[in-house]
Amino acid sequence: MVSVGVVCWVKFLRAAGSPFDFPLVSSKRRDNKEERGRRHEGVRAKAEEGRTEETQRGGGGGAAAAEEGRVEEKDLIFHGLAAAYGVIALIALIQLARIQLRVPEYGWTTQKVFHLLNFVVNGVRAVVFLFREDVQDLRPVIYTIILLDLPGLLFFSTYTLLVLFWAEIYHQARSLPTDNLRPAFVLINITVFVIQAFIWYSLWWNPNSFIETVAKLYFACVSLAAAAGFLLYGGRLFLMLRRFPIESKGRRKKLREVGSVTAICFICFTVRSVIMSFSIFNKKADLDVLYHPVLNAIYYTITEIIPSALVLYILRKLPPKRGSVAGYHPIRSEDGSLTEDRPFQFKCPAGQPGYGASRGSI
Repeated sequence: MVSVGVVCWVKFLRAAGSPFDFPLVSSKRRDNKEERGRRHEGVRAKAEEGRTEETQRGGGGGAAAAEEGRVEEKDLIFHGLAAAYGVIALIALIQLARIQLRVPEYGWTTQKVFHLLNFVVNGVRAVVFLFREDVQDLRPVIYTIILLDLPGLLFFSTYTLLVLFWAEIYHQARSLPTDNLRPAFVLINITVFVIQAFIWYSLWWNPNSFIETVAKLYFACVSLAAAAGFLLYGGRLFLMLRRFPIESKGRRKKLREVGSVTAICFICFTVRSVIMSFSIFNKKADLDVLYHPVLNAIYYTITEIIPSALVLYILRKLPPKRGSVAGYHPIRSEDGSLTEDRPFQFKCPAGQPGYGASRGSI
């Protein structure tokens, strides 16, 4: 009976579980389960971390690729502007050489100075845009400002030289005195450069937003004054040629030349003035920073590249050789000495009513 009872008790314990065995087995099972859970969690964490790193690498790669694309676009635009300015500078230099070979005896005339200044302006612009990032990094910053502003001032002087020429033609054709025109031209340009030099000094000594605003406003006013000069004397000369009593193919051609150059230069300087004024109130329109290549391309193409190319094309005709064409003569000063050869030619017959006795080739 005892043996039967023991056997039954053992079977019962096996069926119910010993109070000594059960916790141990259960603990091992629980530990194994937790271990498997931890392993699964670790695998999931590593997988998630890998996906995160891959995403970050992919995102970083995309950002780097986008940044690289922007740099390439910026370099392409600035190098394109440099190439355009370089071509115009080369054309101006070639035209200067052709004029010198054609009429070397006249010396430095208005036409030659005009082409020389065109070469200098466009050459400096080409170098600035070719090394735009290096120019932007110059220290002190005033060097960058001067390199960006100086070609614009020379551009003003170059094209107001045409205003001077037209003023001389108009005054001589109307028998008006011309003695004060050249001194006035020189005085105006000296004043413009002196004031600009003072602004540069102020920006170097004490740079602040007020002086920067004054600099932009001053440049806008200078450009607007140039536009007014073209409208005044270009318009007067155009109307005078329209009323010219002799109808000829040469007269019609010169009428188109004067009208075209007047319109181009007036629009060019007016747009420059408007954009510079707008940049005063909108900092995003600032042209003096490296991060607006598209804005730079639009601004300089409209206000300098296209006008320069069109004017050089319109004024491409060489002056006649000395004494080769009857009826065309260089303008003479009061003492009778030769003063000019001209980029345009037209006749003013001596004694013609209302036009005096002046004859000229521009």
